[in-house]
Amino acid sequence: MSIEGHFSEKYFKQILRLIPETARSDRRRTFKAYDSINNIFNLGYGLLSWKVHHALVKAKLEPYLGFLHSIAKGKPSLICDFMELYRYLVDDFIIQFCRNLRRKDFIVKSEILTAKRRDKREYLNNLQTSVFMKNLNQYFQSKVSLPRMRKGDQQEIETLISEEAFAQYLRDENWIPRISILN
Repeated sequence: MSIEGHFSEKYFKQILRLIPETARSDRRRTFKAYDSINNIFNLGYGLLSWKVHHALVKAKLEPYLGFLHSIAKGKPSLICDFMELYRYLVDDFIIQFCRNLRRKDFIVKSEILTAKRRDKREYLNNLQTSVFMKNLNQYFQSKVSLPRMRKGDQQEIETLISEEAFAQYLRDENWIPRISILN
């Protein structure tokens, strides 16, 4: 297992302990997750990925040419690199969001995995998915304590993502990411 994978496993072991038992999982699963909490994380990271992708393209950066994650066909490694800077904000949002979830907020769907195999996957129901997406988008518009590059002492998370991507494009010197504190 890679160093990142090893530490990610330890990190999520602690994060998942903060999730209420109604949605808790024993470990983090990304691709084809069958339990509710991992699907919630995948949804949150999917939205973060889109925001980062948008910011990088706006800054005229190539999303597939990263510096930390490996370059592989079909894998946007620069997006993965930049997502690491903001993943903790999405994790914090998900922990807070899950505190209000109940069993009735989930649905189970039977899905075809292969020609001979079916399995069940648990998701947020349609209402809770809408609430999650709306609240996460609003969360990206919440202010963080971090001086803006141009002016002011606070900025929206979404602005921070755009400014960091643009700063990487403009700077020739070693870039040091700014870490924000949510208000």
